[in-house]
Amino acid sequence: MELSHSQFAGNRVVVIGAGIGGLAAALRLVSAGCDVTLGERHSAPGGKMRVVDTPVGPVDAGPTVLTMRKVFDDLFQAANTRLDDHITLIPQEMIARHFWPDGSSLDLFSDQSRSFEAVRSFAGLKDAEAFNLFCADTRRLFAAFDGPIMRSQRPSLRGILGHTVSDVGLVPIISPLATLHQSLTRRFSDPRLVQLFGRYATYVGGDPYRAPAILSLIWQAEASGVWAVEGGMHRLALAITELCQTNGVRFHFDTQVDRIETGPSGVRAVLLESGARLAADTIVFNGDPRALALGHLGADAGTAAKTTLTAPRSLSARVWNFAAQCSGPELALHNVFFTEQPKAEFDALRDGQTPESPTLYVCAQDRAGSNMNGQPERFEIIANASPLTVSEQPEPEFDTCRRITFKTLERFGLRFAPEPGEGALTTPAGFERLFPGSAGSLYGQSPRGMMSTFRRPQAQTSVPGLYLVGGGVHPGAGVPMAALSAQHAVEAITQDRALT
Repeated sequence: MELSHSQFAGNRVVVIGAGIGGLAAALRLVSAGCDVTLGERHSAPGGKMRVVDTPVGPVDAGPTVLTMRKVFDDLFQAANTRLDDHITLIPQEMIARHFWPDGSSLDLFSDQSRSFEAVRSFAGLKDAEAFNLFCADTRRLFAAFDGPIMRSQRPSLRGILGHTVSDVGLVPIISPLATLHQSLTRRFSDPRLVQLFGRYATYVGGDPYRAPAILSLIWQAEASGVWAVEGGMHRLALAITELCQTNGVRFHFDTQVDRIETGPSGVRAVLLESGARLAADTIVFNGDPRALALGHLGADAGTAAKTTLTAPRSLSARVWNFAAQCSGPELALHNVFFTEQPKAEFDALRDGQTPESPTLYVCAQDRAGSNMNGQPERFEIIANASPLTVSEQPEPEFDTCRRITFKTLERFGLRFAPEPGEGALTTPAGFERLFPGSAGSLYGQSPRGMMSTFRRPQAQTSVPGLYLVGGGVHPGAGVPMAALSAQHAVEAITQDRALT
């Protein structure tokens, strides 16, 4: 639906939360003529796209690269400007470097032909040909689901069925009765490739042994292009914030919302802990929808996302952010160090345990576009963890977490000097404190099951005038998806105002 300034003139919008979803919604709404105020409980924008300070500069403590660039080109275009005028993007030829305990390694590239040759040297011609077919199939899946699911404000099973009826060849690719692990096992003979591509389920907080096979399409988000942001991903959040301010959005950082006030016709105001009252015709909530259902923003908004109270949660993580010198295998920007027991790792996570030998993601942020000369570098290390709703045991002690992480990497020959201290680690409990109501889950509801997409909260809620954005909302987790959720929310607001 086309946006018009006259349609939004005088519409008072309060956005709660300055994550990428809230920022994108604020930018789109102010560009359409709304009077927009944004309140954020933290002192800086970005939400999970946050940074941690180190002696050599801030290090990304959340997402580390940009994918699906067109989503952000469209966002900045909606504000009559260009993405490239606000941030510098560094294209990455290498998607990631992968290591296994047997000493083998595999680099994958944005150029499929280079990846084909790498896979052939790594696993043989048969699996290289299987890789090419995997790329072709996941491209078809991505194209088929982009419109009726990701780009649709209200995804429908009918839309999916329409696509599969018109292209019956999609059915075996979707593998509706198979898990991602089962589907990959049928494709690849080398278990290391099954493990590698199964890991993409964790990008949305899933377990490849329980997640649906259709999540293989996540590979295409990276295969279609990866960009690092000069200065770190947090620069994207700052750029959107600056553009919002230029266009008239009023920001209130270090501002805690007490509750949402409603009346007979819908939302009326956002009440702050300071006692201030922000009158609103429209409220956009950029937080975990479960926080609303738990009553964190008052009883009036508590009915907005009730299903989140019973839906299983996605994975959490233990995340290290620090600066150090490193020695050992040559690192790329993205590096994955795989466990030799992948099923045992996910079995432990399912039971709320801490795996003794986890798969670890290591981002060497300073290798995005510069050469290192033995100077301290900035690192982010991520290990999957159970959400607080699953774990019945207290979190492991800091020394245990550090031992598991850095002894695991030492087995690959990777060492850091000095090893980071306690302030460098964020645990599931820490994520719950940062993002209340999330139970530490970083991706909202679990993607388990073919119908999980249709059970995720959508932009429009049962409370008139209250809309949801962010990674916990359709179309799902990840920076591009959170930005798309803002587009869906603005479309829903537009439609509702047209009906009014």
